[in-house]
Amino acid sequence: MLGRLVRSLLDGLYLGAGWLAGFFLIVIFLLMMGLSAGRKFGLNIPAGDDFAAWSMAAMAFLGLAHTFKSGEMIRVGLLIDRFSGRKRQVIEILALVVGIFFVGYFAWHAVNFTYYSWLTNEVATGIVPLKMWIPQLGYSGGLVILTIAMVDELVYVLAGNRPRYEREPPKTAEEAVERAAASAV
Repeated sequence: MLGRLVRSLLDGLYLGAGWLAGFFLIVIFLLMMGLSAGRKFGLNIPAGDDFAAWSMAAMAFLGLAHTFKSGEMIRVGLLIDRFSGRKRQVIEILALVVGIFFVGYFAWHAVNFTYYSWLTNEVATGIVPLKMWIPQLGYSGGLVILTIAMVDELVYVLAGNRPRYEREPPKTAEEAVERAAASAV
């Protein structure tokens, strides 16, 4: 029962971060359209470029965990796919450990960076004096959530399971083309 609750909370965290990434994509679209259309009518969105840039960072980093868990993230599949059985599982575990090390390292420093901005009361130098820790939360939060997702997957693989992000290979050429077309959308 506790395991199902934890699984549900983790999956909700990844999905929620994915939805937030989608929200920031819409914000970017609206800002860019507003900035473009505003030029024609002499209207300006104060710090619109800054907000678009912060939204792009939040979108990119908050979407990482959901992308990873969905099997859409680029991995070392070219190497891992050459093996099967126990060798494949060991290589998968090593890849996850190395990935956790690097992503965890970046997450640690991103959180420290965001904390330092909060601690020093750092403010954006643009038109809108926004506290910098606020837009930095998307960057550091996304990396923390990705680290959690990778540790979650490592525990699952260490228990002898096949990674959840790994898809079955296509059985036909048509299925491979359909998958490629669906990924491009």
